[in-house]
Formats: sequence, C-alpha cells, structure tokens
Amino acid sequence: MASCCSLTQLNITPVAKPGLLLPADRAAIPLFDTDTGLLVVAGKGENLLYCFEVSPLQPALTQVNQCVTEGKTRGAALVPKLALDVIACEVARVLQLTDSFIVPVSYTVPRKSVQEFHEDLFPDSAGTLPSASSQEWWSGDNKQVGKVSLNPARRPKETFTFSLFPHAQQECLPHDSRWLDAGSVDLDRSDASGLSSPSSSLTSPSMALSVSTTSGFASSSSQRSLQSILGPSSKFRHTQGTVLHRDTHITNLKGLNLTTPGECNGFCANRQRLAVPLLSSGGQIAILELSKPGRLPDTSIPTIQNGTPVADFCWDPFDLQRLAVAGEDAKIRIWQIPPGGLQKTLLEPEAVLRGHTEKIYSIQFHPQAANILASSSYDMTVRVWDLCTKQEVLCLKGHTDQIFSLAWSPDGQKLATVSKDGRVRLYEPRRSLEPEQDGPGPEGSRGARVVWACGGHYLLVSGFDSRSERQLYLYKADSLSAGPVAVGTVDVSPSTLIPFYDEDTSVVFLTGKGDTRVFIYEIVTEAPFFLECNSFSSSDPHKGFVFLPKTTCNVREVEFARALRLRQSSVEPVVFKVPRVKEFFQDDIFPPTTMWWEPALTATAWLTGSNAQHQMLSLQPKDMTPVSEAPKDVPVRKYAPSSVYLEEKSDEQKKEELLSAMVAKLGNREDPLPQDSFEGVDEDEWD
Repeated sequence: MASCCSLTQLNITPVAKPGLLLPADRAAIPLFDTDTGLLVVAGKGENLLYCFEVSPLQPALTQVNQCVTEGKTRGAALVPKLALDVIACEVARVLQLTDSFIVPVSYTVPRKSVQEFHEDLFPDSAGTLPSASSQEWWSGDNKQVGKVSLNPARRPKETFTFSLFPHAQQECLPHDSRWLDAGSVDLDRSDASGLSSPSSSLTSPSMALSVSTTSGFASSSSQRSLQSILGPSSKFRHTQGTVLHRDTHITNLKGLNLTTPGECNGFCANRQRLAVPLLSSGGQIAILELSKPGRLPDTSIPTIQNGTPVADFCWDPFDLQRLAVAGEDAKIRIWQIPPGGLQKTLLEPEAVLRGHTEKIYSIQFHPQAANILASSSYDMTVRVWDLCTKQEVLCLKGHTDQIFSLAWSPDGQKLATVSKDGRVRLYEPRRSLEPEQDGPGPEGSRGARVVWACGGHYLLVSGFDSRSERQLYLYKADSLSAGPVAVGTVDVSPSTLIPFYDEDTSVVFLTGKGDTRVFIYEIVTEAPFFLECNSFSSSDPHKGFVFLPKTTCNVREVEFARALRLRQSSVEPVVFKVPRVKEFFQDDIFPPTTMWWEPALTATAWLTGSNAQHQMLSLQPKDMTPVSEAPKDVPVRKYAPSSVYLEEKSDEQKKEELLSAMVAKLGNREDPLPQDSFEGVDEDEWD
C-alpha cells in the first residue's frame, strides 16, 4: 500500500470555486500519486477537478475538495515527481488539456518555511532507471524500480534533452560564446525560487493543500513550472506588427509584374529607395524613393529598361546607387542610379556580365568584400564575379539539378546552396570549386530558400516535404551530412517561404508571395530550436515582403524590425515592436549592430585569401539609459520603523491632544451662538 498523507482540509485560490458532482455519462480520468495518496479525477468535457485522499483505513476514499477550471477538460496528466518544485512544498501538479491551452494545476502545502526541504511531505519516489531488462522480465524477474530522494541536495543529477521536433540532437559549439549550444535542459532545480507556485495563507491542524491554476502562457510562476516541461519561451513572443500611417505609403503603383520567378523576392529595397519590376515589355524596373512617399503620378514614370524579362535583382550593400539585375537571357546587368533618383529612363547599363549559358535564378552580393557578386543559373553552376574587372573569377560546380537559392556566410568565407536534387551544399569558394560538404535537403521540388543563422554556425532552409507541406530545416553548418537537427511544419501553401533573418536578435520572419501572414520565430541553439512568436496578418495578400536595415528602426519605440509590404498598387511600411517600457534603451533587444554599409575588404583582398569583419555600431541614443543600468525600485517598507514605536506617546499625552483637538473644533465658549444673530419680529405681529 502506498504511503498516504493526512489531507483534512483543502484551500483553493480565487480562480477556483466549489463545483458540482461529475455527471454519470462523463468519462473520468483518474490520476493517482502513490507517494502522497492523492487521487485527482478529471471528467472529459467538464471543467471540474476532484481531489480525493486514498487511505488504507476506512473510509478508503475521502473527497478532499473540488475546483472549477476556466476551460473544459479534454485530457489530463500528472507531472513526474522529479519535476515538482519541492522547496515550495508542491506535492503534485496536473496538466489539464483544454481546447486552446495546457493549464498547469499546482497542489502545494503552505508551510512557514519554503527555503528548506520537508521530509514529511516528500517520501522517496520511484527513480528513472529500469529495474530489469525485457529479457529479465520475461524470465520472471519482479524487481521494483529503485527509490530516489526528492531532496535537491541528495537527488541524482540527471538531465534530458527534449525537442518539439524528432530530429533534435545537440552538442556544444566550440566557438563564439554568443551562440554556445546548451544541448540539454536540466530539470533538477536546486534553486526552487524560480518555480514557486502561489500558495494559500490558510492553515489547518495537520496539513493544508492549495490548488493554483493559470490559463494561457502569461508570465507567472505556474508558467515557469510549465516551462520546465515544455521548454523556454521567446522574449519576442509578444511582437506586434503594425502598418504605419497612410502618409508613409507609396500609392497609385500601376502595372506591377506578378510573374517574377519563385526564387525572386518580388522587389528589393535599401535604406534610400526600392526597385519594383513592371509588367511592361523590355523588363522595366521602377525606382521609387522612400523619402518621397505619396501618390505616384498617373502618367508614366522613369524606369530602367533592362531589355529582357527580370529573373532576380538586388542592391549593392556598399553602393546605394548600384543595382544588379539578372535576366532570363543569362546575363547580369549592373545599373547605376543617379543621386536623388531616376529623372529619365535608363537604357544603357554600367556593365554586362556574361558567362552563364542558361537562365539565371538568383544573385547575391558579398557581405564583407566590395564588388564581389555571386549568381546561380539553370546551367547548374554558381559563378563569382569581380565587378571591378567585370569578369568571372570562380565557377562552382557539383550540382545535378536546378539551384533554388544561395547564401553567403556572415563572414563571407563560405557559400551555401539548396537545389532541386534535394541536397544542401556548402562551398568554400577560394579553396575548392567542389562542395566542401553536403547533406539531405527538402524532399519537395517546388522551391526552397537558405539563410545562415546563429552567428554562421547554423543553416536555416525553408522548403516543402513530399506532401507539399511548408517546412523549416535547421542544420549545423559543420555537419550537413548528419541531416537537420530540427524540422518543423509551418503550414500548407503553394508559395515558397522566404526567410528574412535578423542576426542581432536571431529572429526569422517567414512569408511567401501571395500570403497574408508573416510567421515569426526566434531561433535558439538548443531544443526546441524554434520559439514561436506572434505572427503578423493582413487583410489582403502581399506580392512581396522585404526588410530594411536595422538603422532605419526607431529604437525609442522598441522597434526591432522594419519592412516594406508590396500590395497590388501600393507599398506600405510595417514595423515590428516589442511591448516594453520606453523610458530606457532596451539593450537586450538592441545589441551593437554591424556597419554593413562599409566594406571590410576589397575584391582583390578577398580573392587573395584575406578575411575581415565589419565594425560594430551601438544603436543607443545618447540621451537614453540602458535598461541594464536602470535604477532598481526601492522596496516598500512592510513594517513601520522602530523609531515610530520608540517615540510612542503616553496615554496622558494622547488624552490631552484629543481634548485639545475637540475644543479647537467646537470653538471658543464666549463666541455667540448662530441663533443669537437672527432678527426677531414684533409682538403684535404674532397675531
């Protein structure tokens, strides 16, 4: 018989109230704790939780109490004893599954001291090591699982790794302390203050039990207890996406080209201007100035005449006037925009790069070296160009099918690709023209994208599985052959998810052309790897979605990302904020950012093997104090200081002060009464 505690009184928090008996037609879910003898019964479809005490004596089953929860129960489970906050006297915890939430219900015993372990509440519990193998059990061995102490000071130190996805296996990264990989989460909490649950102040002669419930995932002690099971949450989880005022929009955009390839973002922008492809013949591209919002004229506007349909295009990060455009004729044209924007139609490019033999799909500038451009083509090669000499300098091979996407590593030393043959490849172009390593990629053949994440230690790939579900794949860059460490399904949609990764916050924004929703995740280097945040939704589909540099964000408003949303006939800015106090600079959200607009290397230096990094820039305004240096709130004194009691007046002094106050209120006795000042009437008027 299991050891049983005497539970004579139950206290519940204000969120629970006495409920009704469980209807006979409802299925009951019994949850029994052999250590305390507590039996919790939940009825499916009901919002009642019953707590009973099971005793070896009569009555064998005694109802302790019941509570009403906010949602109806769809399922329930007991949390293992090793995950309880024993220092806070938590003797049991139930997870209630409702239609929308998983609600933790914590049973705690109020004690005067919650800083020490109470042996009488927590007998030794079953451990996690099996007592026998399957063969020993079949041969008749009936050994029981060994008991372990729940005392944090004597408990065996055990850890386990959990993930939202089945492929997660982690190790520690050897470099860059900012992205060190924890690899596992230790559920042994010797410091129980972070897992405390609300307890009742009521007492009983023997032992009182309190029940706490919470709905959703708000920041609370119950949430912290739930996080010990389900994992961490993102500080960006409450991200708010907002479309700015109409005065900042560019409207009356006509003739938008909606047939750009899936490998193209649809349009591109830098901090000064944006380029939008038009449907007119000749591959025309409109250049719009962000400093001149408003309604475009009804007449035609100056454009770039590319001469061939546009496949992809991008701005030079180190020259805000230079635009590279890849055409379907296997040529790359370099255009130079005059300062102040286009005043007339451009007909002749600054340079034309020839070398590919088939249609070009994607192009991307080098993140560190000036005048270095990479391009991928249907001829299954990736070519690296020197714009100073206007010549091809490297030709990477090894692909067997169409190249969907390419991406330079943040340090500019490596280049990753994902292709239709279902492989992810990694090149070190200056060392070898063949892939350094490769690994399995998305199974679907409808399109894919790749970006670098977590300081260049990981690759994030978006693509499709064999059932056309849009998925995310996270790879360790140094072990592509091992496959993804995490895989997650986003939704089902025909358009390819385009990832926009923010290196400063490790937040990735995902959306596709024709979507109405932008998915937001924070990427971490430990399970569950993807921390979901609030998504941004719009009423109509967008034709493109690109992000502006971090320097365009208003840090005073805790705005950590700014984007441009391309609609059918307009372009509107969208800002993403975190709801925080705006009095201080949020330095945990805004670390120093890279000065990406200044090249760290020349093309010649990079091609000869040199490496360099961008300088860092602080986003902190001079008149704002970092939140990490904000003054701490002075704690409110709970009791009056001792000087109040030492200077307490005697009874005689109190009487004297009371009489003086009463006399002062009544006034001087010699003062005339108010009725004495009234005028009377003559005696003869009484008749």
